[in-house]
Amino acid sequence: MEPKKWIMLENNPEVMNKLAAKLGLSSDLAFYDVWSLDEPELLAHIPRPALALLVILPPNSAWDRDRRAEDAGKDDYAGSGPEEPVLWFKQTIGNACGSIGFLHCAVNGPAADFILPGSDLDRIRRDAVPLPMKERADLLYNSAPFEEAHKSCAPLGDTAATEEGHSGHFVAFVKAGDGGHLWELEGGRKGPLDRGALADDEDVLSPRALDLGFRRVIRLDQEAGGENLWFSCIALSRKA
Repeated sequence: MEPKKWIMLENNPEVMNKLAAKLGLSSDLAFYDVWSLDEPELLAHIPRPALALLVILPPNSAWDRDRRAEDAGKDDYAGSGPEEPVLWFKQTIGNACGSIGFLHCAVNGPAADFILPGSDLDRIRRDAVPLPMKERADLLYNSAPFEEAHKSCAPLGDTAATEEGHSGHFVAFVKAGDGGHLWELEGGRKGPLDRGALADDEDVLSPRALDLGFRRVIRLDQEAGGENLWFSCIALSRKA
């Protein structure tokens, strides 16, 4: 039997806000386009603090080498239970990376406080917390509400929907856990990646968080001689 393969979501606020509404994240939160990483006037429309970033980046040789080196020799992720600093999902559904990226943004850090009680998102989070990696992935694989929400949002956006998807990796960056660390969360990795502690007044769009996370990937490509690395980035924040 062929594994499930969905139509890949577009990374934009319209799509992710619709997915949030479908699954049960409070409308007090919303995703916003990130038009710049360092120009204040182009960031001014995003209410701060930003709780999470959802980024799609194309594969490139420098980043792929770095990913393989980081994951080499690591055992399968063994975390589970309420003491985990973050809730991470291994991706086993083709092209579900956008919806899993949304989950990583919504169920971790302060955003989790905005999950509507009794919603599909609430049930997914509560059921996933005690499970180990494989069973947690199976929970998503077999979740009809998760699949229905994803498929209802797939036709949205500016790019024609296709099962072939687009070449790119969805990565979520969240501030979570004791001490407020920056976490890099991607379903295709060996587990969640702790990128370092942030100060109380630093959010995921702060210069230090960007240097530890998103800009680190851009820097890898630039140092390898790459030019004009395209990306799409949206931020999850509480509405002003």
